Amino acid sequence: MNTFQDLGLNEDLLHAITDLGFVNPSDVQSKAIPILLEKETDLVALAQTGTGKTAAFGFPMLQKIDIDSRTTQGLILSPTRELCLQITNEMKLYGKYCKGLNVVAVYGGSSITDQARDIKKGAQIIVATPGRIKDMISRRMVDISKIEYAVLDEADEMLNMGFYEDITDILSNTPEEKCTWLFSATMPKEVSVIAKKFMENPVEITVGNKNESTNQVSHEYYLVNSRDRYDALKRLADANPDIFSVVFCRTKRDTQKVAEQLIEDGYSAGALHGDLSQNQRDLVMNSFRKNQIQMLVATDVAARGIDVDDITHVINYQLPDEIETYTHRSGRTGRAGKTGVSMIIVSKSEVRKIKSIERIIKRDFIKKEIPDGMEICEVQLMSLANKIHNTEINHEIDKYLTNINELFADSSKEDLIKKFFSVEFTRFFNYYKKSKNLNIAESRSDDREGGRERGRDFGGNSDSTRYFINVGSKDGYDWMSLKDFLKDVLELGRDDVFKVEVKESFSFFNTEKELQEKVLAFFTDYKHNDRFVNVEVSENRGGGRRNDRRSGGGRRDDKGGERRSSPRGDFGNRSDRRRSDTSRPRRSGDFKPKEGARRSESDSRPSDSNISRPRRSRR
Repeated sequence: MNTFQDLGLNEDLLHAITDLGFVNPSDVQSKAIPILLEKETDLVALAQTGTGKTAAFGFPMLQKIDIDSRTTQGLILSPTRELCLQITNEMKLYGKYCKGLNVVAVYGGSSITDQARDIKKGAQIIVATPGRIKDMISRRMVDISKIEYAVLDEADEMLNMGFYEDITDILSNTPEEKCTWLFSATMPKEVSVIAKKFMENPVEITVGNKNESTNQVSHEYYLVNSRDRYDALKRLADANPDIFSVVFCRTKRDTQKVAEQLIEDGYSAGALHGDLSQNQRDLVMNSFRKNQIQMLVATDVAARGIDVDDITHVINYQLPDEIETYTHRSGRTGRAGKTGVSMIIVSKSEVRKIKSIERIIKRDFIKKEIPDGMEICEVQLMSLANKIHNTEINHEIDKYLTNINELFADSSKEDLIKKFFSVEFTRFFNYYKKSKNLNIAESRSDDREGGRERGRDFGGNSDSTRYFINVGSKDGYDWMSLKDFLKDVLELGRDDVFKVEVKESFSFFNTEKELQEKVLAFFTDYKHNDRFVNVEVSENRGGGRRNDRRSGGGRRDDKGGERRSSPRGDFGNRSDRRRSDTSRPRRSGDFKPKEGARRSESDSRPSDSNISRPRRSRR
């Protein structure tokens, strides 16, 4: 089937399709729409993000419901507020010629009474997040006992977010004879459980293979030390001047921190996570859609509502906890027939995960090098040259040319070109001229054969350091809370602290060898309730008494550093104070497993961070 006319849709819907500029249906639409129109059936559809799943269930639902009735006949469940609003808006566009259609969005963060009032006016279709619709059902604000069609959109993500019980409670309030349509990018066993429990002989359609990534996306990874992760992110952005990207972090705190650092360093960036109010999230997304933000730093949950077709790059600043989530991340780019790039910044401890992701998405990763400073200078220079070459002449400038020509009367064409481009080139050159190589080699323990790394044994290897710390279970710790505490106070990635073993009055943990100085420096003279919290290097392999003292246990001098500013000229002059190039001052305080007491300054930065980055001009 090559056109929407071939799918059996009515004239009202075809008219809307023409207005929207849709020409040919996507694969999932070609497969799902005829099945859903022809018969009353349950359906399980597996298709990647960005393949047009909303239209695949939206058009059949709009054609089959009774517009003249004010009874709620369709319920669409989605994991996030953003996606809920996105589906609602699309359903309204699809049904713009269906007179009397009322589609209501139900989600948290907005007035529940206003939403209930809109439903009572007669909502044939409700699009809802599980938490809010369950709340409204319990308050008897909504009646879904007569619905005919239930859609679980992004079912895998809803279950990953812990909505299993909510979904089962919601569906238990619906009639057994309804049609249930389940759409998902991946098919974990939890989705299969839902399908078996609430669906009867569902038709199954798959676009591509289960969990497989689209052919429109290429996959790359960059191997760096953990401490260089942020500088690697900046270089990848600088090496792609026209980047329009989503940068994924695991936690809301990391998301906010990375976004703030990018903004401070002159990038056009914004944060999107669950701690923002709905109004804040709307402002960020509107700026992103208008290309006013080039780097949107987001959590996996918040990113579910991003529906932007021209994203060029997805950057995995941190890998997701669930490998299957990578499929959703990479699906943010390469949409609507366009190509995209999915990049992963990994440390040695994470390389083994690349092979696992390759098996799931059935795509090979290309190992690439973080570009050096001069490569970036060249890319930026040629990007500027191309923009100037393609710029339309504004003849309002003609009246100023006499004075300009007089100023440069003694300059040759070659000198003029050099002077003009030096304004931009010098900023990047000064910034990167002393930058170091961020790339590191894969060791044998990172042979990507999967499984356990040889370099992560408890002791006696060159890749990691084993530590003793004099806190344990009597201080309220288990292995997970101690790992989270160490990760937080040291500002490390989740995989940078490993082999955590908690005893009654002491514990052991490992980090990469390169982090040893930072760990020992931080815990020098660190106190808890007037007693020292002691961290020492241990050679113990089994968790008994430590037998090797740390070196350099004396008090450190606190040093300050000032960031060197590059000339910004008309691009904006700013000389920001820089964080210390040495380890930060010690402080004592409460020692709590869950909260951890973060320091107010970030750790010492490598050369890319010791001077101000030239401010990027917006797209």
